[in-house]
Amino acid sequence: MNSSSKTQLESQFSSGDVDILSKVSLYNGFFKMTKVSFRHQLFQGGWSEIIERELFERGHAVALLPYDPISDSVVLIEQIRVGALESDSPWQYEIVAGMIDKDQTAEQVAIREANEEAGIDVSHLEKISHFYPSSGGCTEQLDVFVGCVDASKAVGIHGLEEENEDIRVHVVTREEAYALVTRGIIENAASIIALQWLELNVSRLRSQWNTQ
Repeated sequence: MNSSSKTQLESQFSSGDVDILSKVSLYNGFFKMTKVSFRHQLFQGGWSEIIERELFERGHAVALLPYDPISDSVVLIEQIRVGALESDSPWQYEIVAGMIDKDQTAEQVAIREANEEAGIDVSHLEKISHFYPSSGGCTEQLDVFVGCVDASKAVGIHGLEEENEDIRVHVVTREEAYALVTRGIIENAASIIALQWLELNVSRLRSQWNTQ
């Protein structure tokens, strides 16, 4: 292979190759819906026809996998989810998560949500991933972290009353948590990504955090 060959995929296009013609607000409530008209450069040259899409605007969120390296256990939360109302059980097992408020960093939100949703403090944070859960029609971006916690402190029911949150905390071994992924019981994308990442990085993480 030529030493000058690219080792990573690099798109030939950027945001400057998109012409946004209009944005029309369709709904502005708990979430927002916008109708966007745009055109874009084509791979074979020239421009596309005008494309119209409804865009679900959900903001930027953070998810945190609380992990106890001493007991090798994780903290999961259970709460009802409107998107799963018609499934066998709308109560979903997930990791801690929340939306980024104005003037807050992703790291600050991760620490805040660990306290609000599970009643625990985070001593160390490590970034796992950043991704779009559904970029075909949603603006949401998600930062995923793993946080060092004392899982023995994670008990009870939590959540903010003014946000109608009713969250139950569960502490399970790392093996049990990953089994929930392989059995299809955990269906939340950020939770699946975080628990799979933990399986690949647990030895390094335990060694690192147990000495800090």
